[in-house]
Amino acid sequence: MAVEELQSIIKRCQILEEQDFKEEDFGLFQLAGQRCLDEGHIDQLFEIIQNEKNKVIVKNMGWNLVGPVVRCLLWNDKEDDKRKYYFLMLDLLVELCNPKELLLGLLELIEEPSGKQISPVILLLLRPLQTVIQKLRHNRAYSVGLALSTLWSQLSVLPVPYTQGQMQADEYGLCQCCEALVEFTKPFVEEVTGDKENSVENEKLKDELLKFCFKSLKCPLLTAQFLEPPEQADTDPLRRFAAEIIGFLSAIGYPFPKVIFNHGRKKKTWDYLEFEEEEDKQLSDSMASLAYLVFVQGISIDQLPMVLSPSYLLQFNMGHIEVLLQRTEESVLSKGLDLLENSLLRTEDSSLLHQCLEIKSFLTVPQGLVKVMTLCPIETLRKKSLALLQLYINKLDSQGKYTLFREHLTNGLQAHSWSPFSIWYSFSQRALRQTSCKTQTG
Repeated sequence: MAVEELQSIIKRCQILEEQDFKEEDFGLFQLAGQRCLDEGHIDQLFEIIQNEKNKVIVKNMGWNLVGPVVRCLLWNDKEDDKRKYYFLMLDLLVELCNPKELLLGLLELIEEPSGKQISPVILLLLRPLQTVIQKLRHNRAYSVGLALSTLWSQLSVLPVPYTQGQMQADEYGLCQCCEALVEFTKPFVEEVTGDKENSVENEKLKDELLKFCFKSLKCPLLTAQFLEPPEQADTDPLRRFAAEIIGFLSAIGYPFPKVIFNHGRKKKTWDYLEFEEEEDKQLSDSMASLAYLVFVQGISIDQLPMVLSPSYLLQFNMGHIEVLLQRTEESVLSKGLDLLENSLLRTEDSSLLHQCLEIKSFLTVPQGLVKVMTLCPIETLRKKSLALLQLYINKLDSQGKYTLFREHLTNGLQAHSWSPFSIWYSFSQRALRQTSCKTQTG
C-alpha cells in the first residue's frame, strides 16, 4: 500500500514543472516514503529513488527522507541485513538531492540528540555533511562555518574523559568524534592552502576555520587531561587532536607564534574586525590553552624562535597563567601551575628585574597561587602552589622581593584584614621554622 501511494504521488508530480511543486506534494512524498521504510519496503523505495525518470522529484523532495533513513540506521540492530540498503540510500540521497536543503536537514539532525546519542549521530553524518558542503557552489565559507559551529556546540556538552581508562572506554564518544572532526575539516584546510589567489571567499573560509580552531582550544582542550608519561602521548586521542588543531592554524597562515604573541597587544593583526572583537571577549581561555599545549606539552614547540630569552617567555606566559588560575576546575588549575613551573624553571634565580612587577600579571599570579594554596580542596595542588610561590620569589631580584611583599602586605593592611599573601607569608615562615627545628633535633 505504501509503495503504491508513493508511486501515485510521483506519477502526479512527473507531469509538473519543478517550480510548480507545492508544499503539499513535499509532505505527501515524505509521509509515503516514511511508510515504505516502516513497512520494510526498502528495496522498492531504493529503486524508485534510483529511477532516472524521478530525478527532478528526488532532487527537490528527497532530502525529506534523510531523517527517516538516519533514524533507521540508529535504531536498527547492527546485524540487520537491511543496514547496507539504508547506507546505500543515504549515499544516493546525498548524491541526488539539492545540497542546500540537504545541508540544513543534516544540521537539524545533528542538533536533535542529547547525551550519549550525540556521538553516534555525528559519526554517522560527518561524511555525508562533508560531501554536501563540497557540492555547494556558493557561500561555501558560510556553510563550513555553520557546520563547524553546530558540531562544536554539540560536542561541547559532552563530558571530557580525564583518565586513561575513561579515554579507552570513551563512553560518550568524544574522542572518536574529535578524530572524525579532524578528517571532516582537512579538505577545507587544504582548500585554503591550495588557493594561491587568496580570493574573498577563501579569506572568509580561512576566518571560519580560525574561529573553529580557537573554539576547539577552549573546548575540549582546555579541560582535557593529557596522558603521562610522555611516551604514551601517541596513544592519547585528545593530544593528537590538539596537535592537529595547531597544525591547522599553521596551514591556514596563522602559525602559533603569530597567534599567541599577538594576543593582548593593543594593535591586533587579525584580518577581520569582527573576529578581533570576538577575540577580546572570548578567547583568553583559548590562548592560555594554546600556551600550555606548546610550552608544557611541547606540541610544535620547534616553531618558536631560539633567540627568545627565558625571562621574555615567562613575561609572555604570565598573562595566560593568570587566566588559568582564575578557573576552578582541577584540570585547568593544574595546567596553570604546570605552565608557571615550566616557565620558572627556565629562569635563573634573582634574574627577574623588579620592573617586571609593574606588569599586572606579575602581581596577580602570586595572589592566584595563594588562593589555590588556601582555598583549593586538593592537597597536591595546594602543596604545588606553595612550592611555586617560593620558586617565583626566588627568581626576583632583591628589590623585586621587597616590592612584592610591600605591595601585598600594604594592600592587606589597607583592607583592615590579613591579605591572602600575608597569610601565606606567615604560613611559609612557620613551615620553614618547623623544617629548621627538625634539622637541628636530627
